[in-house]
Amino acid sequence: MTTHKAHCLILPFPGQGHINPMLQFSKRLQSKRVKITIATTKYFLKTMQELPTSVSIEAISDGYDDGGFHQAETFVAYITRFKEVGSDTLSHLIQKLANSGCPVNCIVYDPFLPWAVEVAKNFGLISAAFFTQNCAVDNIYYHVHKGVIKLPPTQNDEEILIPGFSSPIDASDVPSFVISPEVERIIEMLGNQFSNLDKVDWVLINSFYELEKEVIDYMSKIYPIKTIGPTIPSMYLDKRLHEDKEYGLSVFKPMTNECLNWLNHQPINSVVYVSFGSITNLETEQMEELAWGLKNCNNIFLWVVRSTEESKLPKNFLEELTIEKGLVVSWCPQLQVLEHESFGCFLTHCGWNSILEAISLGVPMVTMPQWSDQPTNAKLVKDVWEMGVKAKQDEKGIVRREVIEECIKLVMEEEKGKLIRENANKWKEMARNAVDEGGSSDKNIEEFVSKLMTISPK
Repeated sequence: MTTHKAHCLILPFPGQGHINPMLQFSKRLQSKRVKITIATTKYFLKTMQELPTSVSIEAISDGYDDGGFHQAETFVAYITRFKEVGSDTLSHLIQKLANSGCPVNCIVYDPFLPWAVEVAKNFGLISAAFFTQNCAVDNIYYHVHKGVIKLPPTQNDEEILIPGFSSPIDASDVPSFVISPEVERIIEMLGNQFSNLDKVDWVLINSFYELEKEVIDYMSKIYPIKTIGPTIPSMYLDKRLHEDKEYGLSVFKPMTNECLNWLNHQPINSVVYVSFGSITNLETEQMEELAWGLKNCNNIFLWVVRSTEESKLPKNFLEELTIEKGLVVSWCPQLQVLEHESFGCFLTHCGWNSILEAISLGVPMVTMPQWSDQPTNAKLVKDVWEMGVKAKQDEKGIVRREVIEECIKLVMEEEKGKLIRENANKWKEMARNAVDEGGSSDKNIEEFVSKLMTISPK
């Protein structure tokens, strides 16, 4: 006999940065007796180093089972084929679950895959859009969709007034994309997240109310928005889910023992942690500037350089690097590193998951945004939440070694760094309160579960 109250089918876009927050939300739902089935692509499942044991995982197809996105000729081709094959295989999965006596009540989908709404409607299911980025960025894409804002901006030195923002932001602070033949279609896809949002029952945002009050209040007048974040493992926040210490899904194998053993021998607040996430590829010139900036600064560093990026390091850099100055690893357990007492500052590309982790653990940041939502996230870190500084690019788009040294010194040694640290601790407290019992995000999750129960078959 089943004891669950409802059954949610979770459909993430098949990328690490999209699946992690949806998986964490799933764990919160599961702790409130909602059955979870995560549907992800056959190829993505093949690439996983580890799989969570706490939730059911089923495979659907994106039409590229042997290589996923990399197998497609273009991004547009991938999205088009995914819609066609994904709709079909997701429908078969829903039917299979119904036939096995465990029917689905609700689809929680990533708005990168808006066709999921139609699949839900075909089966008479309710649907919830789950935006993995913050509300400020979602707001910008909404106004791109409405034709109010144009990406990329026509003038790089202009200020842009965005509805829902109290003050204009620089053109360099809006989401940016590598200019390519596909860029218009990619921006169109980001706008299309809102194409059928009027048909969904909930709009869930991976953020928390206190972090983005102004823009959430504005967007709530347009859509039924509910914040449910930060979506990081509970043991780093409210500690109410005792088994929840890791995401549990990873494309890369972390060098956990090597990282933690090394960190245990470093002084408190002494280490600069550097990571550019799972997909960012830096130019060789930028890698060299970063390498020398880290080597020349006064602090020791832990730098994640994925194996595919290692060839871009300066000649003999790794051979000449002493263990007293720094450690370079191919991947590391980021949450455990950020929480470690030896750690003093995070040099980050500003992917939203990394930012949320830093906020949740009260970590000061040096930001080096590259593309997509990262410039906007960096703007928020520096000017709105005041828990970091931005390393500015030169006219070639490269952050030079002197700038990197200067930013690290400012955060780690100077008076302004103390203020940044104080603000970081303040946001850490607010993040924990949001997901703890009775907090803003916890209330929204409770409300979501309550409504699920009212539509579940008795």
